[in-house]
Amino acid sequence: MKNSRPIHPDFQMLLDMKNPEVINLFEDLREYILELYPDSNEILYHTHALTAVFSISDKLADAFCMLPIYTNHLNLGFNKGTLLKDTDKLLTGTGTLIRHIDVKKKSDYRNQKVKRLIQEAINFSVKNMTKPTKSKGKTISKIK
Repeated sequence: MKNSRPIHPDFQMLLDMKNPEVINLFEDLREYILELYPDSNEILYHTHALTAVFSISDKLADAFCMLPIYTNHLNLGFNKGTLLKDTDKLLTGTGTLIRHIDVKKKSDYRNQKVKRLIQEAINFSVKNMTKPTKSKGKTISKIK
């Protein structure tokens, strides 16, 4: 089922400046994540990368994954990647918590192994959420 949540105009304006291949991958991967967890809140940032963060609340601390878009590529990032059960050894990176999967084509994420990892990240975030949230299915722009 196609997601009907539009991309926020602040984000879309910056996204349109990216490589068309990267835009297509971002749009498809975003749709995939929102299909897996439609109640997720999407928190948008523009710092060193244009980033959509997906959270079970309106807090960054409760995020389960993110899509940072760089000049010519994007990643599927996991905010607490080092704490996840990555049985298929999909995650790369050297940070204290964050790990990612390089995204170059749809098959890099549209598969059962990544689907399981995203679900593991969602379950982890739900289990570790400190306070219940009333915020569900919203897009929150932090872009200035």
